[in-house]
Amino acid sequence: MEPMIIPFENVTIKDVNRVGGKNASLGEMIKTLSSAGVRVPGGFAITVAAYQQFMAHNTLFGLVQDALNHFDPRTLDNLSEVAAKCRNLILTNDFPPGLKKEIITAYHQIALGNAGVSFAVRSSANAEDSATASFAGQHDSFLNVVGEEAILLAVKKCYASLFNDRAIKYRVDNNISHMLIGQSVGIQQMVRADIGCAGVAFTIEPENGNPNLIYITGAWGLGETIVQGAVNTDEFYLFKPALEKGLNGITWRCLGSKQQMMVYDYNGTVLKSTPTYMTDRFVLSDEELTLLGNWCRTIEGHYKQPMDIEWAKDGLTGQLFIVQARPETIHRAGKKIELKEFSIKTTATPIVTGKAVGHKIVSGRVVIVKSLADSWKVKDGDILVADITNPDWNALLKKAVCIVTNKGGRTSHASIIARELGIPAVVGTLHATERLSDGQIVTVVCTSGDTGEVFAGKLEWTEQLVEVDRLSHTNTKPMFILADPQKALQCASYPNEGVGLLRMEFIINSTLQIHPMALVNFNELPEGNEKNQINALTRHYADKKEFFVEKLAESIGLVAAAFYPKEVIVRMSDFKTNEYRKLLGGHLYEPEEENPMLGFRGASRYYNDRYKKGFGLECAAIRMVREQMGLTNVKVMIPFCRTVSEGKKVLETMKEFGLERGKHGLEVYVMAEIPSNILLAEDFADIFDGFSIGSNDLTQLTLGLDRDSAIVSDLFNENNEAILAQIRHLIVTAHEKGVKVGLCGQAPSDNADFAKFLVSCSIDSISFNADALLKGIENIIVAEKLKVSETELTTR
Repeated sequence: MEPMIIPFENVTIKDVNRVGGKNASLGEMIKTLSSAGVRVPGGFAITVAAYQQFMAHNTLFGLVQDALNHFDPRTLDNLSEVAAKCRNLILTNDFPPGLKKEIITAYHQIALGNAGVSFAVRSSANAEDSATASFAGQHDSFLNVVGEEAILLAVKKCYASLFNDRAIKYRVDNNISHMLIGQSVGIQQMVRADIGCAGVAFTIEPENGNPNLIYITGAWGLGETIVQGAVNTDEFYLFKPALEKGLNGITWRCLGSKQQMMVYDYNGTVLKSTPTYMTDRFVLSDEELTLLGNWCRTIEGHYKQPMDIEWAKDGLTGQLFIVQARPETIHRAGKKIELKEFSIKTTATPIVTGKAVGHKIVSGRVVIVKSLADSWKVKDGDILVADITNPDWNALLKKAVCIVTNKGGRTSHASIIARELGIPAVVGTLHATERLSDGQIVTVVCTSGDTGEVFAGKLEWTEQLVEVDRLSHTNTKPMFILADPQKALQCASYPNEGVGLLRMEFIINSTLQIHPMALVNFNELPEGNEKNQINALTRHYADKKEFFVEKLAESIGLVAAAFYPKEVIVRMSDFKTNEYRKLLGGHLYEPEEENPMLGFRGASRYYNDRYKKGFGLECAAIRMVREQMGLTNVKVMIPFCRTVSEGKKVLETMKEFGLERGKHGLEVYVMAEIPSNILLAEDFADIFDGFSIGSNDLTQLTLGLDRDSAIVSDLFNENNEAILAQIRHLIVTAHEKGVKVGLCGQAPSDNADFAKFLVSCSIDSISFNADALLKGIENIIVAEKLKVSETELTTR
């Protein structure tokens, strides 16, 4: 006879048909991963057979099916009425006496006589959490359930939730028979996350499926706020290979506002405002993040597939637990990711911004939805705007071309549904329902990395399907020019050979905002508003220099992890003095120059006492990325190095700061952007590992013109023979010396002849801005075919 109750420790993943996907996964982890240190709360499963016995005992199969026969799946007009009737049939009947007794006995065995101990009662349908249908949020679960009567009622509510409006609609959409679904229920010891914290983890990056990274979110209190999207969470990326080697896997982190937290009260759960001292700190320590990251790796390794995991921290014991694990369905399903290129130009200011989900631009009519009562307003092609979404809305969400919410992060219900539907979303905008209005036409742009933007009106944009298969392998490496680390994950999914230029100064300007010397000398800064601003930005750091090092390292680390093991060449800061002055505290350390373009910039700064300690912070950040995070694919590049002796001084200064060329395989490149770099290429090649041609500065300095001057701008031409001759000479000389040469710039994508010239010279790599990469690859392909043809002709 099929058992009605099975302890979790006796359940494995092979028991899905008996206990459902959720319970099978919990049992599997307890049984097989406890020895690896993965901690899962204990409990027991009430089997699908028990549900079937309950339904048969009360002759409910026929009655429920009869009610469902009256459902109109085309119009959905009577969905709520039919679903309510089905649920009522279940809730108004009782358990068979034998089953009731077994549930109560099992409950008391794990309650151990403690009448006040609480449990989570979770639905676990036998088609749930499969690799093709997640059923995420379709069925109900209940938290903090205390006492045998409350347990029994919660079990019946789980049975009834098979016939929620959303669950019925989901089965119809996925062509799953209502009567073939069986409901198991898990009774699990409650983790007191209400006075701790909870969150979600994906063992791959959820937007683009990058397998190098584990993505973790968290908030104070129960995890329901995260699933609902009611809170803007802390976010973390962990680099798997670093965890495997016992290094610091925490590659990037972002502090969420976590305005609310869900806690228990006498009526169940309630949302309350999070105390300020809690909103301003991360929910997990580095040690806890590392432990959780390693558990995620262990779970993914055991299941041999990417996983979607829920975790919780008990506020009483301080212990972490895994409370759920299911297959990740978006990327794991083997769907071919369609790449599209979008281009939009606007000077308008967005109405609201938030976190972008998906990579797309759409336009449509705004419909503000506060509850299901507003569902009649939503038409096909609308942009649904709400405070948060919930699983009851799944049917109406399918009509939308985009979702915009005030609250939530990348693991909220709105984000998950948007990915499943293949539509973009902008979550965590804070003010969307206030600043947008019903009927307003807007354009939503989710193609700018991490940030999603909503603009007034219907803007014009272009989109082009990328035929990836047509972009064949090339001998000349196509690489990226990147400034914004948030775009790295999307870019890494494109055909590429890494990053040929990561602009450090952009990170300093946008993320750090503070002149490094102002952090070196923080205690000596004059009192006033500027020092107060710096102190506010660095408030989590007793040593202000650590702020610069850690934040810069995390930004570089995110890029390096996204592209790993492909090389990422980081150019050390290349601000001019007028640009450095704009940073907080910058005016205290930067001279005013008549011509900053030709002044105190690049290599000259790094060994000069005016900036040497600031350069030391840059070196410390690179060391953290390479040595602590294990991202040895990072190389560094020195800009605007005027002389060979200056290059030697920079290398010696780097060595002083522990960043030594050749140590741990570190390669150091030099920008070739001054004629002296070309004329003395053989000597520069003796001290550097490669060259990267900066064609803009090289053209400007060779032709003696200011490229920003409208009067002489028509003379700016990278195809000028003086420029081509220098590039040709550099490539030949460098290759004779056994070092690589790349070029960073727009010209090879804009100008097919320039690409042809570079390929004919056998340049090693060409780096493009993200929006020019695909066109650049096409130009390389054409140029290489032409080169082969010309070679064949000359050898006949």
